[in-house]
Amino acid sequence: MNPTMISLTVFSCTFGGALLGLWLRTMLPEQHLSAESKDTIKVGIALIATMTALVLGLVTASAKSSFDAVESGVQQTAIDVLTLDRTLAQYGPETAMIRAGLKLALGTRLEMIWPQDSSAASNLEPLQMRGGANAEVLTHAIRALQPGNDTQRALQAEAINQAESLLKARWMVLASVSSSIPVYFLAILVFWLTITFTSFGLFAPWNATVVTVLFVCALSVASAIFLVLEMDGPFQGLLRASPEPLRIAFAHLNQ
Repeated sequence: MNPTMISLTVFSCTFGGALLGLWLRTMLPEQHLSAESKDTIKVGIALIATMTALVLGLVTASAKSSFDAVESGVQQTAIDVLTLDRTLAQYGPETAMIRAGLKLALGTRLEMIWPQDSSAASNLEPLQMRGGANAEVLTHAIRALQPGNDTQRALQAEAINQAESLLKARWMVLASVSSSIPVYFLAILVFWLTITFTSFGLFAPWNATVVTVLFVCALSVASAIFLVLEMDGPFQGLLRASPEPLRIAFAHLNQ
């Protein structure tokens, strides 16, 4: 989902609904806007507004939970990479090439997901890494080590487990591409917001102050939806998961 396009759609629907309500106010017969009619409509709109708040809260919580999970995963991956590097360093000089390959793999992955060129798109496909930067190659190289004593055998087993954990963690990126916000939730939310804003316009006088306030309210709601959708795509857009833990780990590899 494109956060910008969806937020513009939300703004258009809400502000358009408000303008529609202002227009209907001038077109409807007076008895349709009697005190009894207003009370009935306000009760119905209050119910819709309550449901809207609940759905918006659920959508926000879902997006925030997904974003936090990705950030935690990035931090844990940085820890695992450093731990693997230190385990290989303790094994001995035989792992120098593997450690160099590990740093190459991490640097390549950083550039794929968080390119230095801000205009470049993120590449989230782990299988596109080839050669020495391929995580499977590094795992096979660790398995191929020939330990000469019990200490090296224990370190090799530990390094294999750590490498397997990294292999699993890389799929977290692909899993995060799918949206955690159901499209039907979003569609119903926009529908309810449009009805609510239409009712705002229906009971408001037509003047510049009212139109300005309704414009700002519609813009605020659209901005909230935009932020929620941005959090739902942690590797794309304006709100991205921070690569700093992995950059710090990259700087400390092979030391």
